[in-house]
Amino acid sequence: MSDSFVHLHLHTEFSLLDGMIRTKDLVKRASELGMPAVAMTDHGNLYGAIEFYQACKKGGVKPIFGCEIYLAPGKMEDKKELVGRKRATHMTLLAETDEGWHNLSKMISVGHLEGLYYGKPRVDREVLRKYAKGIICLTGCISGPVNEWLLAGDMDKARETLTELIEIFGKPNVYVEIHNHGLEPQRRVTPGLLKLA
Repeated sequence: MSDSFVHLHLHTEFSLLDGMIRTKDLVKRASELGMPAVAMTDHGNLYGAIEFYQACKKGGVKPIFGCEIYLAPGKMEDKKELVGRKRATHMTLLAETDEGWHNLSKMISVGHLEGLYYGKPRVDREVLRKYAKGIICLTGCISGPVNEWLLAGDMDKARETLTELIEIFGKPNVYVEIHNHGLEPQRRVTPGLLKLA
């Protein structure tokens, strides 16, 4: 089914205070709706990966492993506030290959061991570069690094950020992520995202 819908940015019960669906229920519903695959992209962790994989195998749905990472505005070791910047922006990363899965696992481990700041396991661009192979990058939700600049009204910085992501992951592996949950900030950034895409 080439025209089937597949969730690529989805939080389960392993995204505390954000996700609600349990992995078994997720796979059951995806199967009922005829989805050939579904991604699990919890915030800053891969804790549910085994349970998700087992449920998908049992339910006949292809698992796509991912994570919505926390990206530091500068070096992840810099544990200080930057005026006018978020402590971390969000980016959705998907493992495309086995190597990508191993790289994503390493990236998340580095964030937890070295980049923890205000409870968020942040990584930086150096870590992205080191572990980019085999990973597909979605530019993130309204809290993403491109949207941070669009919300600030700086199209040049938004373009520069997208260009940097393309340099890190390669053009075929970077996708501009667009959301429409009826929220005003999402409506505000959509024209800029479409132009950048």
